[in-house]
Amino acid sequence: MNPVTQKLLKITDTTAKKLEKLGLNTPWEVVLHLPIRYEDETHITPIADAPLGVSCQVEGEVEFQEVQFKPRRQLVVRIRDAAGSRLFLRFIHFYPSHQKQMAEGRRIRALGEIKHGFFGSEMIHPKIRDAESGGLAESLTPVYPTVNGLSQPVLRRTIATALQEVPLHDSLPDAMLQSLKLPHLAESLHLLHAPPPEMTIHRLSDGALPAWQRLKFDELLAQQLSMRLARQKRLEGHAPVLRGDGSLSQALLAALPFRLTGAQQRVLAEIAADMCQPHPMHRLLQGDVGSGKTIVAALSALSAVEAGYQVAVMAPTEILAEQHFLKFSQWFEPLGIKVDWFSGSLRKKAKDGAKAALAAGETRIAIGTHALFQDDVAFARLGLVIVDEQHRFGVAQRLALKNKGQDVHQLMMSATPIPRTLAMSFFADLDVSVIDELPPNRTAVKTRLVNSVRRAQVEGLVLNTCQKGQQVYWVCPLIEESEALQLQTAVDTQLELQQSLPDLSIGLLHGRMKAAEKAAVMADFSAGKLDVLVATTVIEVGVDVPNASLMVIEHAERMGLAQLHQLRGRVGRGAAVSSCVLLFSEPLSELAKARLKVIYEHTDGFEIARQDLNIRGPGEFLGARQSGVPMLRFADLEEDMALLEKARDWAPKLIEERPDVVEAHLNRWLGSREQYLGV
Repeated sequence: MNPVTQKLLKITDTTAKKLEKLGLNTPWEVVLHLPIRYEDETHITPIADAPLGVSCQVEGEVEFQEVQFKPRRQLVVRIRDAAGSRLFLRFIHFYPSHQKQMAEGRRIRALGEIKHGFFGSEMIHPKIRDAESGGLAESLTPVYPTVNGLSQPVLRRTIATALQEVPLHDSLPDAMLQSLKLPHLAESLHLLHAPPPEMTIHRLSDGALPAWQRLKFDELLAQQLSMRLARQKRLEGHAPVLRGDGSLSQALLAALPFRLTGAQQRVLAEIAADMCQPHPMHRLLQGDVGSGKTIVAALSALSAVEAGYQVAVMAPTEILAEQHFLKFSQWFEPLGIKVDWFSGSLRKKAKDGAKAALAAGETRIAIGTHALFQDDVAFARLGLVIVDEQHRFGVAQRLALKNKGQDVHQLMMSATPIPRTLAMSFFADLDVSVIDELPPNRTAVKTRLVNSVRRAQVEGLVLNTCQKGQQVYWVCPLIEESEALQLQTAVDTQLELQQSLPDLSIGLLHGRMKAAEKAAVMADFSAGKLDVLVATTVIEVGVDVPNASLMVIEHAERMGLAQLHQLRGRVGRGAAVSSCVLLFSEPLSELAKARLKVIYEHTDGFEIARQDLNIRGPGEFLGARQSGVPMLRFADLEEDMALLEKARDWAPKLIEERPDVVEAHLNRWLGSREQYLGV
């Protein structure tokens, strides 16, 4: 926090550092630090009428006080109100000042929740006030999120000062607010920080309160404006026109053992139309697990090659990058197109040779992990960047690769479908193509939930599957033992399965193996030399073995929905009926129960993603570093869909008609122009 802000807020260096820990560095950020709840100190509730489990304030005379040592050291106080009703107050952490404040004969007020305890009705660690030194509060008391060492009184004083010092003039026109039936900003903030006496806790906690609606709309509008301006800026850029003659694409299509689905043909036309434009494509290709995104990416890459340009294909893991390399090589080498693989594990001689061929323009398709955007990797004529599983890369990483070719076309792919509300907000600057049709050879995968105590039955299912000539994945979350999590490890699982199923050939695959070792294991499994592949989640994406018909996932309760759905999608790629067994250990948390229920009941990736968004919220769903835009503080994408649609409707009008309003609103909510343009 800079000295000018510190002086404006009239705070000490210590308080300034505490505020910084809360992410509050400017007076405006302090003003936006809203209460998480309110306490009602405006009236006294008789002890006999006080409801259980609901915060209330009681008043009484201290009858008894004692420090007890069983079952642990604690301060126990008993009070009696004017009607003769008694209540115990219990403090596990206390100081001599507490004992003095609640000395026998003193009249005190206690604010907290009454529960049934060892002594009967009691409050644990209530807020205590001296009843004789002051009257009742005139309005509800705000309680703010804080950090250790920053008290509520100091926070309240600081926020009250900020409310006086920060100009809260409205960035939005009165006519617009009247049309939306929203109050002014200053009115909304003052109401939420210092509610009037007639306001109730219930009304203040209702997100439909006009004051809350105003703040939610403002941040949603700022988000929509920033996304539209970023899109506008992109359309002003210059990118190569990638219009091929179709010869290579037709040759590949003729060699494929399958026909493209209608959905694949549709999205290919959308991508081709974008790449024919003189400004950069910025398209997200969505498709559920197994929908055929890879061939769409390959055909898009061929259009760029036909036009005389190079293509970079980036994947988040070596296994996925290598899978793409093998698949693209199989398709492209018969067409005379040089494909190279870039990985951090390549030997120096191989890496130097690949870099030289790429810089000379001999390599037309470069496939790799983050190694592709290192400074010493140069392209002769980069025209298209394809990013698989784009949500796993940070914005800075994607930009580093894009910038190697100035303004190049970008195709981002994801098998984690983006719910509509998320697409309307965080991905509003993207064009979205959806493959909403699975290839005809895909079979439904039956999902089973099995308690880990029935592990022997699952091993029997594995044996039965392999005896039919099919193969099995067995996925474990960790490589080596963790005492904290006590999870089964991949190494131990392979040994145990080999002992219990001695007639089967069981392989092991994990992220710490060398690239050559991983490639050899995957080649053996793909060739049918291994019956069972025990692996960590490195096989989550990109692995395609049609003969594998059973997926067993250890400790499924520890994994996220997207990861479970991806792993389940590794089977069901052949003609055999396929199953996914989710092994779980009890006790299950409520979050784990919710996740397992969703993955058991649904197979549609879009519905799973929607449920995942509800469970986790956009911050966790995206990961703050991936989104490239600030997370929402107040709005909820599901609950506030109507506000989001209004913000989306107003954003283009304001950009066209009121650039002054746009500038003022974005400066207030998002800071510098560089930040909200995504530069």
